[in-house]
Amino acid sequence: MSLGAYVDGIGVFGPGLPDWGTAAQVLRGAGAYSPTPTELPAPSILPVAERRRTGRVVRLALAVAVEAVRGAELDPAQLPSVFASSGGDGANCHEICSALAESAREMSPTRFTNSVHNLVAGYWSIAVGAMRPSQTLCAYDASFAAGLLEALVGVATEREPTLLVAYDAPYPHPLHAARPLAAEFGVALVLAPRRGVRSLARIEATIATGEAPALDDARLEALRRGVPAARSLPLLAALASLAGEEPRVTSVEYLDAAALRVEVRACA
Repeated sequence: MSLGAYVDGIGVFGPGLPDWGTAAQVLRGAGAYSPTPTELPAPSILPVAERRRTGRVVRLALAVAVEAVRGAELDPAQLPSVFASSGGDGANCHEICSALAESAREMSPTRFTNSVHNLVAGYWSIAVGAMRPSQTLCAYDASFAAGLLEALVGVATEREPTLLVAYDAPYPHPLHAARPLAAEFGVALVLAPRRGVRSLARIEATIATGEAPALDDARLEALRRGVPAARSLPLLAALASLAGEEPRVTSVEYLDAAALRVEVRACA
């Protein structure tokens, strides 16, 4: 059984990949990859008070979500959403652990608020006024694939566009030693049940066995293996490299020995 949808918008942010346009050029081999740190944009869609409370994980997720929704030219308030992260806001977790290790154990209420795994969904709803259903999930290194499946199921059952956002960022020391993540990386896809004027491609996903393909560029492959959200890179490379009517087939790592086999077709 396969699940399909049209890709109407894409957002990307990672080292040397500040947006989908840049990432697409690099992934199709039209530009050199330089994995230098990239400055995250300020979350201007948030009110000033909430903006001050956000950490890098929230800014990362909102940046790619905004890019994808703008590309799709849809009202973000009307989109159901799926958020996927292998660990949420690790920096906030570090600050809570540090506070609890002190004798006073004083903690800001904002730290507690930002400790929940669905904090990005909350900030997104505040930013765009979204009142539609939203799911937040975690499947460790398989979080992107799990999020993609959840979003595709939503598109198939509800027959309406859905926003998928996957994101991860490194933990501070000493948590980084136990859970090393190579860099910040976020990806967002607007998936739709029907082809529209903004549709970029159609994808069909099936659960299969096998491993995801390694990327030709060793630095991109290190990013893919080093950040769970960056397991999306083979799919993004297939989307960036579409030409003509021939489909491209790739796979994304899922749980255990399973993978998502994804066929990508251009919109004729």
